[in-house]
Amino acid sequence: MLKAGRNFIRSKIYLIMDLSGSKFKEILIKGFGRFRETNTMEKNIIEIIETQKGFFGSGKTRNLHFRQEALKKLEARVLDLEGEMLAALSQDLGKSHFEGYSTEIAPILGDIKYMRKNLKRLAQPRQVPTPLGLTGGSSCIIPQPLGVVLVMAPWNYPLHLLIRPLIGALAAGNCVLLKPSEHAPACSDLSRRLIEETFPAQHVALIEGGVEVGQALLEQKFDHIFFTGSSRLGRIVMEKAARHLTPVTLELGGKSPCLVEPDLNPRLSARRIMWGKFINAGQTCVAPDYLLVNRRIKEDLIEEMQQAITSFYGPDPRSSLDYPRIINQDHFQRLTGLMKAGRIICGGQTDRESKYIAPTLIEGVSWDDPIMGEEIFGPLLPILEYQDLDQALAIINEKPKPLALYLFSNDKNIQSKILNETSSGGVCINDTLSHLLPHHLPFGGVGESGLGSYHGDESFFCFSHRRSVFKSSTLLDLKQKYPPYRLSLKQLKKLMKFM
Repeated sequence: MLKAGRNFIRSKIYLIMDLSGSKFKEILIKGFGRFRETNTMEKNIIEIIETQKGFFGSGKTRNLHFRQEALKKLEARVLDLEGEMLAALSQDLGKSHFEGYSTEIAPILGDIKYMRKNLKRLAQPRQVPTPLGLTGGSSCIIPQPLGVVLVMAPWNYPLHLLIRPLIGALAAGNCVLLKPSEHAPACSDLSRRLIEETFPAQHVALIEGGVEVGQALLEQKFDHIFFTGSSRLGRIVMEKAARHLTPVTLELGGKSPCLVEPDLNPRLSARRIMWGKFINAGQTCVAPDYLLVNRRIKEDLIEEMQQAITSFYGPDPRSSLDYPRIINQDHFQRLTGLMKAGRIICGGQTDRESKYIAPTLIEGVSWDDPIMGEEIFGPLLPILEYQDLDQALAIINEKPKPLALYLFSNDKNIQSKILNETSSGGVCINDTLSHLLPHHLPFGGVGESGLGSYHGDESFFCFSHRRSVFKSSTLLDLKQKYPPYRLSLKQLKKLMKFM
């Protein structure tokens, strides 16, 4: 083995020696150029982080008025750039202005409004009860900012999932470094302008780039990392963060099941399922990933779903202004590969050049097919039937815990059974996606679908440390707690009942 290694090295040396002087020089220049570019990028990242640490150390971000002003400036800039944001979303994902505003801009503005209104309440110390045995003392919880936090956003909702975490981080009093996805270049460029024109880099900075930038960022020590993306990348983020013992919030995904019972109007169920599945062309982390339908209603439901697709997007969704496109050719190719399983009963049309995949319903798939082995993240909906509810629950519980679980049934007993016998990040009954809207509902996964949560109050606490503070009275000092201990074990047990 040692001899083989020497021969390999010798062959490489001879190869270099065989190159002409100009060719050898060209290779050296290119290699040095890449090294210099990477080195410059890392130095830039380190410089930004150190500057933000200094700014956070000054205490300015802890001031509530400063936080309110930061939110106010962000709100004004989003309103100013509304038209450009809609154009960027259309360019990257083919989103209509209606869908772009309703799924990206409106949630951002709603979050800012909520946070500005509730910031004083969220930031104030909260008194909590003190045990009788500590009479005279007081207990409270004080939310404190974490420091310098990293937010890494995905491409499917490139503005929404970048700025909503930023809102929570600003409200909590942190400095923030943002990394948008390179797969949505128009939105990434616009986000950079938005941040640079709104905040000093010592408070909020944004770094664009691909995998190499993400890797360089994860090598640094932050006070918190907020990541939205796939479970595969989430594992990498968590592994990198563990080296610095950096806490993480991971908003991931998974195969979110949609279970349909026969007691509900199939037309209503079909329309709500099709809306949640094909919004953003299925590129939504909480989109229904597969359908589990009671066989008694299966044929009626499929017919209503086909009619719903036609009603939403017309006989040819390709010409609909309300139907988005796949983000890039890599994902287009992955999705067309998944379509080979089962039998397509609706849709199936594709156009590589425009990255179009029609809303597609698929029957006859098995759990051994690739389409059932990974999160689809596209406009393909496999349909499986079940005979009784226990069979459906067994299927759901055999799989990793999903980010969302959807149930269509008005039966209170069935609803209770689903809630008690399954686990998921969130549950939405008789609708899809709508559980993301209420500010008082935390959004996050469980198990492989995520770690931690945000939205509303949870966004503030996601980027805060809830510091416990106990103030003891100096008027009374029990000598019995000091050595040498005078109380018997029996007396101690009685005393501890008051703690």
